[in-house]
Amino acid sequence: RACIRRMAGCATPIGFAGHAPTSATANSELAFHLDHSMGADQPCYGNAMAPLLRPGDPPAFFTHNESGAAPLLLCCDHASRAVPASLGDLGIASADLDRHIGWDIGALDTAQALAGLIDAPLVASGYSRLVIDCNRWPSGEGSIPETSDGTVVPANRALAAADADARASACFWPYHNEVERQLDRVAARHERFGFVVVHSCTPVMNGFHRPWHIGILWDDDPRLPVPLMAALRRDPALCVGDNEPYSARASYEYSFRAHAQPRGLPFCSLEIRYDMVDTPEKAGAFARRIVGPLREALAAALT
Repeated sequence: RACIRRMAGCATPIGFAGHAPTSATANSELAFHLDHSMGADQPCYGNAMAPLLRPGDPPAFFTHNESGAAPLLLCCDHASRAVPASLGDLGIASADLDRHIGWDIGALDTAQALAGLIDAPLVASGYSRLVIDCNRWPSGEGSIPETSDGTVVPANRALAAADADARASACFWPYHNEVERQLDRVAARHERFGFVVVHSCTPVMNGFHRPWHIGILWDDDPRLPVPLMAALRRDPALCVGDNEPYSARASYEYSFRAHAQPRGLPFCSLEIRYDMVDTPEKAGAFARRIVGPLREALAAALT
């Protein structure tokens, strides 16, 4: 019978395209073994006895501009709306997966444009935030939401702990282990460097029209976010939020707490209103608009 097993000390998640996660600084190093002897079944919403990822599924992460020379790592936690074939459509319409609940619209295009402009490496997640949210603590609040912005996700309801763990093993930990690997690579080249996560948000939430074109999310380290907000606000046409429309001080935030804070890195998240970046052309234009302030703030943070 097909199974998913944790294998302590296994360096490469068997069945993934991508790099082997080798850093010892990740919260956990989980890998999985896929036994494909059962063959393809009808999609199911969570069966820990069946392999979650199958041949033809996308990898759990990908890297872009890995040899980038800037003292910065960029990440995109909600880069994709992909769902493993074994989970079918999660029980929702494809139009819902295309919405902001399925992924951060335009965030990947913006992050890739920034990576090219500033010459920084980028790590991006490979699966929808409705499969598992890569910026939430596994098994914590919002990790695998049963409802998102009014849409019920049947595949996520009353999910067994083993099924939630299988999603984390397949889609969450490989991404975050790769973030650690890339941080180690940047650290080998730079004594001081920064960490920035690129997100996007819906222009309207619960009937409220958000005025901010971009929000800078940060916790208790002002080195990068404060000069970045000051530089961005020199653009009189740009409305810049300070921990708006979300706050990085929320307890559910994962990525910067797992990666930046333990290393003492200057960090922030960019929360871009998706109507600013919802086509590749708009994403590229917005990246060009903010790359100067980002360069300036990064230089200030690292001095």
